[in-house]
Amino acid sequence: MTPGEAAALAQRVFLHIGAPKTGSTYIQNVLWGNADTLRDRAGVLVPHSLYAHDQAMADLRGVAWHDPDSGWTWDRLAAMAVAWPGDVVISSEGLGAATSEQAARAVASLGGAEVHIIVAGRDLWRTLPSMWQQSIRGRSTWRFEDFLSAVEHGRYQAFWDEHTADRMLRRWGDLVPPTQRHLITVPPAGAPHDTLWQRFAGVTGIPDGLCTVAAPTANVSLGAAEVELLRRVNQALGDLYPHRVPYQRVVQKHLVDAVLKQRANALRFGIGADRAAWVMAVAEQQIETLRAYPCQVAGDLEELRPVAIPADGPTPDQLPETKVLEAAIDTIVGMLGHAESLDRPVEPPPVNPFIRLRNRAAGGVKRRLRNTVTFGTRVTDPAERVPGARPRA
Repeated sequence: MTPGEAAALAQRVFLHIGAPKTGSTYIQNVLWGNADTLRDRAGVLVPHSLYAHDQAMADLRGVAWHDPDSGWTWDRLAAMAVAWPGDVVISSEGLGAATSEQAARAVASLGGAEVHIIVAGRDLWRTLPSMWQQSIRGRSTWRFEDFLSAVEHGRYQAFWDEHTADRMLRRWGDLVPPTQRHLITVPPAGAPHDTLWQRFAGVTGIPDGLCTVAAPTANVSLGAAEVELLRRVNQALGDLYPHRVPYQRVVQKHLVDAVLKQRANALRFGIGADRAAWVMAVAEQQIETLRAYPCQVAGDLEELRPVAIPADGPTPDQLPETKVLEAAIDTIVGMLGHAESLDRPVEPPPVNPFIRLRNRAAGGVKRRLRNTVTFGTRVTDPAERVPGARPRA
């Protein structure tokens, strides 16, 4: 697409605001993996980097872990979007947690652009355990039962405000016309791997087949023993490695990613059948609320209804101490191996033999040029290069 063609389009800015645990990482991987193609062939800008979007979101919300040294603010990102003559996609699942005032400021900062709000929704049965585990991996310390009880009895309103599609749409969607509000439902397990991307691309107008779409990289969930061990480590840390960047650079990198995710994580867990009726009732209420809310749905609201209630299994709270101790010992062994790998010298990558031959040939050419050219003057007699030598007669 030429700049003139892009300028002729009505500029649209798509704000993909979450919710967390709804395939955001997969969507973002496709977006940034194809950013050059989107810009050059479709006139769609995905500004700068995921880090820039994350820091801009943190600035907009005024959270403590925003890094002022990053140089990224919401106003800077918005200015890049407004300056682009075509469509723009901004993606951060943390945007969904913005207050009504912060959301209004974000939309207003985009000037006269046609702003579209994109929210993704997932069924509660899968969302609740994922969100608790995500909170533990974000340095929280509460037990699984305490989390569920707080959500069920209204003592943790932030869960409903920041992680459910109906409330996020109310705060953000009400700022734009109904035709610019979009709900994407997360497909059930077993759907083709690109289903979520196809829905997202359909909303944003990205041409089918333009982007290279690999199978989503698994975001490994920890098993009951591993996540309970991490919860106890968080408790023992005290003030060490505060959220967010210090914790990510040390605990997330060297404990969670390097060791805990590499374990079998065989003890899977869920909400428990004793809460099945409550989850189903809330899901029905959410579906009816969204059905009545004027917005564009990509997918099917029925996908928000839990369809498979698993049998009871031990939750992290119910594990015998021997299971947690076993996980702790195995984790120490794993960390020793990880520490040893950090001490190994990094070997340079092998050099392609064709590259080696090419470099040698290039070096030979350079040497011959130096032997035939001195200060820009062509030297025709080799004797002229040797002090004291007599030129040929």
